Order: sequence, then C-alpha cells, then structure tokens
Amino acid sequence: MSISRKKFVILFIISGFAFLFITTSLLGSTGPRGFPQFPDSVLRTGGDSPIAWKSAVSRIILPIKIVLIGPVSPLIEYMRQDDPPPPFIGIIFAFYWTILALILHYLLGKLKRS
Repeated sequence: MSISRKKFVILFIISGFAFLFITTSLLGSTGPRGFPQFPDSVLRTGGDSPIAWKSAVSRIILPIKIVLIGPVSPLIEYMRQDDPPPPFIGIIFAFYWTILALILHYLLGKLKRS
C-alpha cells in the first residue's frame, strides 16, 4: 500500500468514530449523541423504528456495524451496568479498531503485492 501504516490506522479510527456518531445521531431514538444510550442497542439503532427510512438504512448498514462494533458489544453492554464515563467506551473502540486496521492494512498490502 502507498499509505503508511500509522496514517491508515489514524484514518480508520477517525472514520469509525464518524460512522458511529453519524449513524447514532441519525438513527437513534433518544436524540443525537456519540454513543447509543439505553434502551438503544449498539447494533440495532433505528432497526425497529416506525419510520420507514430509518428502518431501511439500519438494515443496510447492519453488516458494517457487526464488523465495526459487534465483537466489543458484549463488553460495552457489561460496562453499561456500571455506567462508565464515555471515554472508556471510546478507548475500547479505538483499541479494537486499531487491531482491525492493522490486520486490514496487512491484508491489503499482501493483495497489492501479489
């Protein structure tokens, strides 16, 4: 790849937080916020909405959310019981997305070389 690993990871994390914020703000039933609050689920925000476009968009982006948020959602749900401050949730996402970005950068680099 022509982009450095560090730059790729930083862009991936920024894009991940932007995606999470935009989808939660547009599809959330409890108003705009960075992270879904109870009773909204991290993965199914807007999925059961009576508004047709929210339901359709939620179903379309669900596979992306499963990859970006799915593996850490049990930890997030467990942490919600203790009501941690939002930076802890953001740190968990950043750590997971860093690992995901490094794997993706490696695989894309291998694909480009072959």
